[in-house]
Amino acid sequence: MSFMYNPFPFDDQTPVNRPAIGKGTSKQLVKGSVKVAAYLAAKAHEGSIFAVDGYVGADFERTVNLLEAQLHVRGFKTRRINFRDCYKSEGELWEIVDKNLSWDRSEDPTLLFGKVYKGGFEGLLDNEKKQALANELGKQGKEVLIVFGQGCLIPELRNLYEYKIYLDVTPKESILRIRRGQYINLGMSSPLTTPLIIRRCYYCDFEVAVHLRKELLSSEGNVDFYVENDYPNDMKLLPYEAFSEITASLADYPFRCKPVYLEGVWGGTYMKKLRKLPDQMRNAAWVFDLIPMEVSILVDVDGTVLEIPFSTFFMKEGAKVLGESVVEKFNGYFPIRFNWDDSYHSTGNMSIQCHSGSVYNKEHYNEFGRQDESYYVVITGHDAKTFIGFRDDADIPQFFKDIEAADTEHKSVDYMKYVSYEESRPGLQVMLPAGTIHSSGRNQVILEIGSLTIGSYTYKMYDYLRLDFDGKQRPIHTKLGELNVNQERRTSIIHDPESKDYIVQKPRLADEGEGWKEYIVGENPQLYFSLRRLEFEKSCSQDTKGIFHVLTLVDGEHIRIRSVAHPERSYEARFMDIVVVPADTGAYVIENLGAEPICVHKTLLRDGFQDVVL
Repeated sequence: MSFMYNPFPFDDQTPVNRPAIGKGTSKQLVKGSVKVAAYLAAKAHEGSIFAVDGYVGADFERTVNLLEAQLHVRGFKTRRINFRDCYKSEGELWEIVDKNLSWDRSEDPTLLFGKVYKGGFEGLLDNEKKQALANELGKQGKEVLIVFGQGCLIPELRNLYEYKIYLDVTPKESILRIRRGQYINLGMSSPLTTPLIIRRCYYCDFEVAVHLRKELLSSEGNVDFYVENDYPNDMKLLPYEAFSEITASLADYPFRCKPVYLEGVWGGTYMKKLRKLPDQMRNAAWVFDLIPMEVSILVDVDGTVLEIPFSTFFMKEGAKVLGESVVEKFNGYFPIRFNWDDSYHSTGNMSIQCHSGSVYNKEHYNEFGRQDESYYVVITGHDAKTFIGFRDDADIPQFFKDIEAADTEHKSVDYMKYVSYEESRPGLQVMLPAGTIHSSGRNQVILEIGSLTIGSYTYKMYDYLRLDFDGKQRPIHTKLGELNVNQERRTSIIHDPESKDYIVQKPRLADEGEGWKEYIVGENPQLYFSLRRLEFEKSCSQDTKGIFHVLTLVDGEHIRIRSVAHPERSYEARFMDIVVVPADTGAYVIENLGAEPICVHKTLLRDGFQDVVL
């Protein structure tokens, strides 16, 4: 399932990145949907063939209508072909996709889970229909032909088109369009229920679209024109070469992504006030500042803000952003995810939960790897707690009986008898290897840092008999939780420095320089990332050494992160902003622009990450 099942429809336009972009490049940006259509139509001649592909939710119909209208203005006869007609029958697609989905409500009560489909667009297409299209393209007459729809730019057909256009859509807008009834799953003739559309998208539609987009944008010649399609009335177009120059320039700078905000029944108020979010938001339980497959990135192009899905950017500029060895290890994916969990002044704790490990994820979900997490406490209120592991004296078999009764008989559980906790304080760092039972308690804001797992396999084991916003009891995954929870992670073990499950750690000095110190606050052999804290008054010197860093201002007002070799390449961050320092940056400096001392949380891949089993 996607992390972003129901994003709040608010656009945070504050984190705009401003890399230096040449005037020649910025002048190639075409703004406005009618102007984009007119620009493309001006390229046409008798017999031209346009292909319009795009991400999930791309507005093909309106785009093609505008293009045809502009072609008619120029006196061309036109014809369109919907690539949807090349897919297998709906029955065949159900067999391919839905056999991978979970239908057992005793394990998966709201039917969220399934196996990721890995067959690409090619596996969803009817070979005879595809060949018929190829034959038709080879016999094109004087009319201008427009082929449109997801998958039409697969390699087998790509060279048959004269002009190749890609409509990109950010993940948030894609989900919102699904919820607005603007999307039908691949090959389907009518929409399914919204939850099923989203689940099929996660396990199939998103998967194939991401991989084709990565291939299309990886090198020149696969796409002629990149189109930002989030705002159908205000599309923006760039020729591929200009788009590449913009993404390459952005990869030279420290940058911040555009957050996505989600409400939740346990959500708090701190981030809502800090980020000045709309009054109509009930809360901001989750703030996705850097969930790589869910956020976007804003770029100022000579006064016009271009919005690009973050996954489009980092998959295209992977070597510069991540480092070559990271791209190789993680198959081009950004390997760490970051978000804020806000329960400050909320109605209760996050659910008591655990996540699945590598073997389970690969066998049951066809996922890339395990789901590890970590919590770093930044803000606390009265009596805040962070729950981690079982108590030493916990009767775990009885715990399983109690949570089952809670789910089936609506009986409350005295969870404090079973689950261990830490008194929360700013600076507390805990590691949460897959299988660790845990929860963020009420009245705090934590920085959650997790591993690559693209989906969110969260097994809620107890949720306090709480109802969701729709008035229904929230789903519980007692069976899956019992299968995946590590019963050995108890209070004494998780505090033991000699144990591989040492996950509540004391800071230890790792490095220091003039006026600054760097502490390791969390490192565990089961997790491939290292968590650090930088403390300084004026400035702190750092070096990526060819592998990206992620910095979060967790105490202080205002900092600047700038390259040493190219001081103009910088980004200014405020309290609780999350900034990526690309691998190619090398030596850089963090400067205090405020009056108070600074603490920066730093995440990087730890030594030996290449050998960690995903």
